[in-house]
Amino acid sequence: MAKDPSTPKKQGAFSKLIQAYKVTKRNDRYVGWVCLAWFLGVGLLVGVLVWFVLGRDLASLLAAFLIGIPAGLLAATVVFGRRAEKSAYAQIEGQPGAAAAALGVLRRGWTVQTAVAVTKNQDLVHRVVGRPGVILIGEGNPARVRHLLGVEKKKHARVVGVAPIYDIVVGDDSGSVPIKRLSKHVMKLPKKIRPAEVTDLLQRLKALDAMRPQLPVPKGPMPNPKQARQSMRGR
Repeated sequence: MAKDPSTPKKQGAFSKLIQAYKVTKRNDRYVGWVCLAWFLGVGLLVGVLVWFVLGRDLASLLAAFLIGIPAGLLAATVVFGRRAEKSAYAQIEGQPGAAAAALGVLRRGWTVQTAVAVTKNQDLVHRVVGRPGVILIGEGNPARVRHLLGVEKKKHARVVGVAPIYDIVVGDDSGSVPIKRLSKHVMKLPKKIRPAEVTDLLQRLKALDAMRPQLPVPKGPMPNPKQARQSMRGR
């Protein structure tokens, strides 16, 4: 069966790594040198230790290379992953929909619905449903967003029953959660409901969403959640 020429080719792991490196370097010009320094430093340190411990002969030198190189690569990979994540957050911070892109790292067990509520001032509320219950996440002007979250919390309370409802404001001011900590903050919330209850909760929320009017689309560039997720994972 002939392949559809319009179907995009699947990227390999090496291609994803190169792409993530290029994206990261836009905001972190020294990322390559830093990773190289960690590779050489950790690799040499581990290699020398292995060489001394095993007897400082030809066999121990070979073992030093075989152990030191992977150790250096591991260190460089960890450092690159952290700097890539930091760079990705720096690129999306302050843009409309930045929280939606940050929530893209949530995977199995979480249902993310972006922009369940939008205002003409580009204040947004996103919704995450999981074992903790319903998490409403607002981004935009802090004062307006808190009011919008209060309105949405009342609407959701009518249909979710006893499931907990959390509200989070994304930002750098007091009482808000920074964009770079958003996904971790959500995942650390206590698990209050069972998986079967999550399914029932999603069905209830469909009824609420069906009653909503057509929401206006915020102006300006929206961050690409897929690209942000790849960069945050260092791939």
